Amino acid sequence: MCGIVGQVRPRGSPVDPELPARMCRALAHRGPDARGIDRRENAALGIQRLRVIDPAGGDQPIYNEDGSVVVVLNGEIYNYRELRRELVRRGHVLRSHGDTEVIAHLYEDHGVDCVRKLHGMFAFAIWDIPRQQLMLARDRVGKKPLVYRLQDGVITFASEMSALLEDPEIDRDVDHEALDAYLALGYVPAPMTAIKGVSKLPPAHTLVMNDRGAQLARYWTLDYSEKLSGPPEEIRERVREGLRAATRRRLEADVPLGAFLSGGIDSSAVVATMAEQSSGPVRTFSIGFDDDAFDELPHARRIARQFGTEHEEFRVHADAVEIVPKLVRHYGEPFADASGIPSFYLAELTRRHVTVALNGDGGDESFGGYTRYAANALAARLDAIPEPLRRVVAGAGRRLPGRGHVAGPVNRARRLTSTLALEPAERYGRYMSWFDRVQRRELYAPGFAPSTAPGEELIAAMWDDTSGASTIDRMLEVDARTYLVGDLIAKIDIATMAYGLEARSPFLDHELMQLAASIPASLKVRGLEKKWILREAMRGVLPDDILDRPKQGFSVPLSSWLRGDLESWATGILLDPGTLGRGYFDPTAVAGLLDRHSAAGGDDDAKRIWSLVMLELWHRELIDTPRAQKPLAAAA
Repeated sequence: MCGIVGQVRPRGSPVDPELPARMCRALAHRGPDARGIDRRENAALGIQRLRVIDPAGGDQPIYNEDGSVVVVLNGEIYNYRELRRELVRRGHVLRSHGDTEVIAHLYEDHGVDCVRKLHGMFAFAIWDIPRQQLMLARDRVGKKPLVYRLQDGVITFASEMSALLEDPEIDRDVDHEALDAYLALGYVPAPMTAIKGVSKLPPAHTLVMNDRGAQLARYWTLDYSEKLSGPPEEIRERVREGLRAATRRRLEADVPLGAFLSGGIDSSAVVATMAEQSSGPVRTFSIGFDDDAFDELPHARRIARQFGTEHEEFRVHADAVEIVPKLVRHYGEPFADASGIPSFYLAELTRRHVTVALNGDGGDESFGGYTRYAANALAARLDAIPEPLRRVVAGAGRRLPGRGHVAGPVNRARRLTSTLALEPAERYGRYMSWFDRVQRRELYAPGFAPSTAPGEELIAAMWDDTSGASTIDRMLEVDARTYLVGDLIAKIDIATMAYGLEARSPFLDHELMQLAASIPASLKVRGLEKKWILREAMRGVLPDDILDRPKQGFSVPLSSWLRGDLESWATGILLDPGTLGRGYFDPTAVAGLLDRHSAAGGDDDAKRIWSLVMLELWHRELIDTPRAQKPLAAAA
């Protein structure tokens, strides 16, 4: 696990000799163990390495036999041993015992299609010297990030935005369309970024640049169209074996290894599967809160005791927002998921003990773990009701009170009924919105109007491009392409790599995800029962009360914090003249949002308030600050 950087320029246009080192320094937190740079006249590749596999011999950049192919890799190739044996049989000479070198030789044999043979999480760059060709690639699910800027024949790329902005040719101009998408979704969706001219390489894509130009291509996609037809008992065993295989692939490391444990189904299933395949006790790490509605520590302890793990805990309080400026700098663009706070603390705690941590990310998005899946499936059945009656019900739903915990019954009922009059694609877009289109229009200052509204409209457009036939499958596929990669995966990658901790996610194994996509939707969500087939797969392994308890989710008590300890802090930020002077928002609308949340019986607007706070702090930390600031790792 590492951080990679690079730049390629047209022939005769040299790379600034200091730029690769500056970019690498900005990523020192991702790879504190070693730095490597390959610099040619018009091309440079750099790497900050976290040594996990082959610590002694795997430093990068890595080359093929004659040095004509240069590779830098961020991530892990789980099937590198099989690939290595195949390459040796074909006559290749490999000098290291790590995973990066197999990419160089696969590229020699298969060209750009080499990426199809890789099983893992990765973002890598290949510089083909004779052909003067750069290849960038990102793994199928989007576990490892890569941002780039392509202009006037010059491409600059990096694992994080902070490193990319070390290039003085890249201006820090805010993309207002990306800002609008951020307010809609809580993150900036790929391929957009918050900086004009900078793009994210989407998951499962390659970008090839040579003298003929640049070509972006997709090489893989989940397929929900073909379904398994066996009995549930057989499918249940296939799920169990799929999780075993995915976990086994992620247990190889030459450094200490552990797991995040929340006490929910997904992380508990991973820990149980690790314990089944490990010769010694598994090390587990958990985060808790003082608010019982958010605290899962008792459940995590239960699982830790059952499987005899070596368990560590940390409790998060409202003063944990002291870490927010660090969080903002590492994300590099606005990011509104407040569970990033405990994620950072959990990563810090875990890194004190291990270098690699497995987690349960991705289980909900593959097996149907969210209430919104059941709610939208129900709404789809109610579409048979005449539209005038649905509009009456929707109007009544919008008048339901919004106070209380965001996952409370009243909030769920309000969201379900208020969207009944919408078409399914628009309804799901509304479900996934932080500020919907009307709310954003009311929030914006006069004269500020992004040219498009790509937030919930992006969700709706993807809905029409899905391969599944059922409402459940459409939601799962949309989430895998948007929320999963844009929010959850980004959150855990940035949080863990901020401390040089490698996160591995068995549920994000692309073969396990494809298996889940082939399971009939009726075995995933049954009425109001979610994740049925996964629960059944773990029945007898995990306690029934863990399998059958309501989902809590990994979040923070943001509503109470913003009515208590953090109320004046958030108000001071959002009503500061400098904040309002940016010209984005109507001051009256912002003040009204704050007042409604703090008023007795008012709406719960904590998520929206938090998204505005994070946007402003991003401005202060990355846009307003001088370019010549101290390296990110030191600033943290």
